[in-house]
Amino acid sequence: MFHDRATIFVFAGAGGNGAVSFRREAHVPKGGPDGGNGGRGGDVVLVCDASRRDLSEFHRGAHYRARRGGHGEGSQRHGATAPELAVRVPPGTVAEDTERSVRWDLTRPGQRAVVARGGSGGRGNKAFAGATRQTPRMAERGLDGEEGRLDLRLKLLADAGLVGLPNAGKSSLLARLTRARPKVADYPFTTIDPALGTIETGERQLVLADIPGLIEGASEGAGLGHEFLAHVERCRLLVHVLDLAPVDGSDPADNHATIEAELREHGGGLSELPRLLCLSKADLVAPEQAAWAVAEWRQRLNHEVLDVVRTSAATGQGLDDLRMAVVRAVAPEHFPEPFSDEVEAEVVATHRVYRPAMADAVTVERTGPGAFRVSGERVERLLARHDLGNDESLRYLEGRLRSMGVIKSLVAGGFEPGDDVEIAGTVFELDPGAPPR
Repeated sequence: MFHDRATIFVFAGAGGNGAVSFRREAHVPKGGPDGGNGGRGGDVVLVCDASRRDLSEFHRGAHYRARRGGHGEGSQRHGATAPELAVRVPPGTVAEDTERSVRWDLTRPGQRAVVARGGSGGRGNKAFAGATRQTPRMAERGLDGEEGRLDLRLKLLADAGLVGLPNAGKSSLLARLTRARPKVADYPFTTIDPALGTIETGERQLVLADIPGLIEGASEGAGLGHEFLAHVERCRLLVHVLDLAPVDGSDPADNHATIEAELREHGGGLSELPRLLCLSKADLVAPEQAAWAVAEWRQRLNHEVLDVVRTSAATGQGLDDLRMAVVRAVAPEHFPEPFSDEVEAEVVATHRVYRPAMADAVTVERTGPGAFRVSGERVERLLARHDLGNDESLRYLEGRLRSMGVIKSLVAGGFEPGDDVEIAGTVFELDPGAPPR
């Protein structure tokens, strides 16, 4: 079964903890601190892989966890940076994290998007040594990595898309124009999944997509078309397949208007895409009637379509004309080589545009008698790095809060010694009157 939607959960690796260590060598009294830093956690990366065709491997939901960074050790040995976790998706995949308001669009093989960044490693006690703190017995903890719920949506990458009513002959045309082998039958809705084929002309290759039949109301969810209209958005050309001899006796003009109305209602720029009109099943009508239909549709649509072609998948009539019309209508595109610097720079820039910036603001609020809450990403990250059970870490934390202006804001809000302060769910006591340390 073809799957074009899926939801996955990604968890980047946490950073490694810094080490508390001191030199211990013979004939070296009072060796100084030599604790190494923790390594960075692994990123979770989406990689656009041309060998993938749909999202079937994700349709049941999956959890992807990158490894944690290595912990620091003595002798200034730093922890190892964890390898990234690559999740391969087919070209045309759109990944969106609504909670973080982040969106990535992967269209070219080799593109990469970091969807969850690993946490940074903590510093070892060597990094805290200085003239006034020569034997620090504290180190930082590594931060947790990013995590998120990604909604994956696949929009097929095709140069041209065949659209039309059910049983208009799209699958038969795809089978004759390309080497694709879609299911062909004489009943409506034979095609329930999009099918792709390749038109080869010797110098160029174009991808042609057979989109499942649309009906009236498809843009609002009726029939099968609503699920697959999005696949048409990436096409650069639409081939509207119109049955010259509908088995139900309907008027081809009404059928044409129905499909065009659904494309307009769906939006996404479909109504602005260039068109070719393909009058299919020409073998079922008299040659004079088919020729008259071509002339009439050219006059009716005037400049709305690039060309009108009559075809017959049964006899092969007009297939070469349609093939060459598609090739002429789709201009060649330049794509950078996979994994080139141009591709990498494009993806990194896109990620940075959408990635939320770290909030610098710190807010202080009274939550009750003798209770305050301090919030803000900076202060919460600071608290996450330090062990409040370590007296030296607590003193260092108080000094950082003072330099950030948190102590001053607490005092201005009526804070008194003995009051509780909550930061990131942790409650502890501060002494604003104590001298800076």
